[in-house]
Amino acid sequence: MVSTGWALPRVVVAAPASGHGKTTVATGLLGALRRRGLTVSPHKVGPDYIDPGYHGLAAGRPGRNLDPWLVGPERVAPLLRHGASVPTPADVAVIEGVMGLHDGAVGRRGYASTAHVATLVDAPVLLVLDTTAQGRSAAALVLGMRAFDDRVRVGGVILNRVGSPRHETLLRDALAEVGVPVLGAVSRSVEVAAPSRHLGLVPVAERAPESLAVVAALADLVAATVDLDAVLDLARSAPPLTVPAWDPVAAVGGQASTAAVGGPAGTATAGGGPARTGGPTVAVAAGAAFTFSYAETAELLAAAGATVAPFDPLRDPGLPAGTRAVVIGGGFPEAHADALAGNAALRAELAAFDGPVVAECAGLLYLGRSLDGAPMCGRLDLTARMTGRLTLGYREAVAAADSPVTRAGERVRGHEFHRTVTDPGHGDTPAWRFDGAAHGFVDGRVHASYLHVHWAGQPHAARRLVQACR
Repeated sequence: MVSTGWALPRVVVAAPASGHGKTTVATGLLGALRRRGLTVSPHKVGPDYIDPGYHGLAAGRPGRNLDPWLVGPERVAPLLRHGASVPTPADVAVIEGVMGLHDGAVGRRGYASTAHVATLVDAPVLLVLDTTAQGRSAAALVLGMRAFDDRVRVGGVILNRVGSPRHETLLRDALAEVGVPVLGAVSRSVEVAAPSRHLGLVPVAERAPESLAVVAALADLVAATVDLDAVLDLARSAPPLTVPAWDPVAAVGGQASTAAVGGPAGTATAGGGPARTGGPTVAVAAGAAFTFSYAETAELLAAAGATVAPFDPLRDPGLPAGTRAVVIGGGFPEAHADALAGNAALRAELAAFDGPVVAECAGLLYLGRSLDGAPMCGRLDLTARMTGRLTLGYREAVAAADSPVTRAGERVRGHEFHRTVTDPGHGDTPAWRFDGAAHGFVDGRVHASYLHVHWAGQPHAARRLVQACR
């Protein structure tokens, strides 16, 4: 475990609210800095899976999440150090915030907000400001954002959606009055956008050629409109990271095995497989329909002794050879229901599979009998359908039963993010209880629910799953 100080330059890209352009600037920064020959480590505050996909495409290494709610505040800086070290040490880390700078878990006074994470990793903040219909008042807004919490250091501003050269001059003069430097200005006329759908941006895995073009355009935009040297100077003002790096082997309390994680930099990549054999094979769903997975999940499974083997339910006719357990994470099965239904051989194999299965959200839907009328695996006796209602938020849950990854009575923190419902809403043996109700399904060796859990905050889940294989 690394424990010496590391002078890792780092900056948090934040905004006063959602929609100001954080993802545009953060993704463009990652791409533009990488073009300079720098090794850039991408990170995202909060539980979101989609933005890190764009970050990873721009940086050439996995985007990783920093979420105090999901993993505990004590693990945030160690996870940053780990992510910035794997597979090679980064020259700079770019951390995109979530929502507004001070918006966090509801009712918890900024807990898990971008500001909270900025203090945990001791990084300066680069504020992205949508200047539409604003003049000198923009300076008052920035001043308030800076003064609201004196532990947060707003080190610069990037003006977004600037209307004209005269507008830019007015804004720069106003911000000079409050002593906040402007490090870039992006005109409305050159805005770049990625296609979106009902849960946000379309994941990069679903539209790889178009995603590459969007990321390249964002890098061009930021390189032309942002003072990259000034951003790097701001990032270098962060003090050394003195916390030890998070270590998946230590987290599962065991020794590293010879098992390997398929895909680059510890990620599960569809169509791949284990680089070499070792422990029991755990098949992890990947591909365009199942893009929601934290990089640490595969790392923890490998550290616990598993051989992690990705598979694509859209394309692969069967599970990887020797599969002893299956993990099916989140994604957009509703956008691929017909193609998933068409892979009847894999659906039948999963219906009959008698090893442990862990499924979250999209995985829950895939294991049911049908999704919007399209046949799914039938492993669970439920149907699912799209609705117009978004279920979103952090959850505090209690495990309702023993399963391959839980013990009854254990408390976990997770999040929900979906527009589907299942009938029934839970099984005779539910997976969780929260908000005064039962949720999810424990059926034999299957644990399935809408709740997303970050295994870095619950590393025993990986250890138990591998033990259940044996």
